[in-house]
Amino acid sequence: MGIVKRLLGICETKPPRNSGSWDFQSGKLTLDLARLPELQSAGAAVRLEGASLPERVLVVRGEDERLYAFRNRCAHAGRRLDAVGGDRVQCCSVGKSLFDLQGERHGGSAKKAIHTYAVEQDGEKAVITLD
Repeated sequence: MGIVKRLLGICETKPPRNSGSWDFQSGKLTLDLARLPELQSAGAAVRLEGASLPERVLVVRGEDERLYAFRNRCAHAGRRLDAVGGDRVQCCSVGKSLFDLQGERHGGSAKKAIHTYAVEQDGEKAVITLD
């Protein structure tokens, strides 16, 4: 990612191509994985945003093939996060704060962990509880 993108907080992780691939109701974000090809391989990620969500969410498929979800907001300056290297997420800013899939800080400007969400997967459905 170039310095201009970092200065502006522009991330590489994109929203899903299929807008009907997720739904949010009663604090639960439900993903239809069959309609989310962006999450099929380890290290892949998708960002979920919209008027129906109370906050931005980043979903990452780890190297262990499990799904991990985060409040898509860096603990340092509130910028979005990107998946990097399969088992890490990084702030889309000049500070490049780095976190593991449990949300723990591993470097950069942030001084604390990022918020993670519980993910339950059952076949082609995944449910993320926003708390």
